[in-house]
Amino acid sequence: MNEVPLGDIAAQLGGELIGNASLRIDRIGPLEGATPGTISFLSNPRYASQLAATAAGCVIVSPAMRDAAVARGATLVCDDPYLAFAKLTQWWAARTRPPVPAGIHPSAVVDPGAAVDPSASIGPFVLVEAGARIGPGVVVGAHCVIGRGASLGAGTRLAPRVTLMGDCHIGARGIVHSGAVIGADGFGFAPTQGRYEKIEQLGGVRIGDDVEIGANTCIDRGALADTVIEDGAKLDNQIQVGHNVRIGRNTAIAGCVGIAGSTTIGANCTIGGAGMILGHLKLGDRVNISAASVVTRSILQPGTYSGVFPIDDNASWEKNAATLRNLHGLRERLRALEKKIA
Repeated sequence: MNEVPLGDIAAQLGGELIGNASLRIDRIGPLEGATPGTISFLSNPRYASQLAATAAGCVIVSPAMRDAAVARGATLVCDDPYLAFAKLTQWWAARTRPPVPAGIHPSAVVDPGAAVDPSASIGPFVLVEAGARIGPGVVVGAHCVIGRGASLGAGTRLAPRVTLMGDCHIGARGIVHSGAVIGADGFGFAPTQGRYEKIEQLGGVRIGDDVEIGANTCIDRGALADTVIEDGAKLDNQIQVGHNVRIGRNTAIAGCVGIAGSTTIGANCTIGGAGMILGHLKLGDRVNISAASVVTRSILQPGTYSGVFPIDDNASWEKNAATLRNLHGLRERLRALEKKIA
């Protein structure tokens, strides 16, 4: 089951196969450390030097790298090697992962008022509350909680220990990894007389189709309207999405990003790891935020934006930081001198 003829892979991916179609492939791996049973890929030119030295049985390359790849052995030429690699991993996983049986585990607790499609799989110690709707082919891992009135669309998979709170909804073909919490209360409090009065969070969370959410990511429910994540968005691990945030289609967000409440992020954006987005801002479509940047104002024009103070040895950093503290005073002195000269 773990070996497959190279010709079968080529048939799945398309492209031009040059080499022995009967070659047995037993793993997908990187160029470095590959074995004769490995199929690898080259999409980034910076790794081109590894091509001649690799022992991989076959390498997936672009047309530009065709001749160099053929000179060393079996080659599968595809217009987009990285996309071909992604599709290959999906096909490989589908044929090697054990099937998940449909049905409800005896230890699961499913309220009689919930609707569970017969083709869904409900794992051990799962809780499904009244009014929840679980669609066809859904997989709910062990110890998940599906709250009152929540719903999961067809083919969505929850890893163990996911919490989907009441009145929160995930569309079709979603993937949610362990520890994610969807629909916890947003951070809403009214200050009064030196203390804080809780604002009940009355909205929900609406997540579209083909969305993936990483481990231990938290998506807060809306205060009044819903928090919304549109189709195709990809969220990494340990992201905080505040209440009433809206994330557009096909936007990708790396780990440890924090998005404060009521911010709108457009379609096809990227946010690098540990980026911070302040509340009530708007990012337009195709805005790319570099890792560790802090966004303090709305950005409406497409492009790449960075706000990272360069790393340095500590002594130099302290000197530069001290200079920055004095920058406002230096500006005022310069203005005063300019007035005198004028």
